[in-house]
Amino acid sequence: MIVPYDHILLLASTLFVMGALCALLRRNLIMVLVGVEIMLNASAVLFVGASLRWQHMEGQVFVLFILAIAAAEVSVGLALFVYAYRQTGSVRPEIYDELSG
Repeated sequence: MIVPYDHILLLASTLFVMGALCALLRRNLIMVLVGVEIMLNASAVLFVGASLRWQHMEGQVFVLFILAIAAAEVSVGLALFVYAYRQTGSVRPEIYDELSG
């Protein structure tokens, strides 16, 4: 393997922390969605790195599932954001503090 496993761990953990901070600290629902996507990509990087390190291809199969889940999450999330924007005129998460029918 060309890249040492420690560097892969460092990259994945840095991406995950950046995604978590983006999801927690931003005041825009679309940026929260971007933060979740970054966290999913960090886990995918770690799965591929571990798969290459231990020569088991199951990690790469998990990455395919992660990418499929991420695509579904983005499509549903963006549809909900468009609907919420049409109802309230904003995508700030503070507005959506209570659920009502």
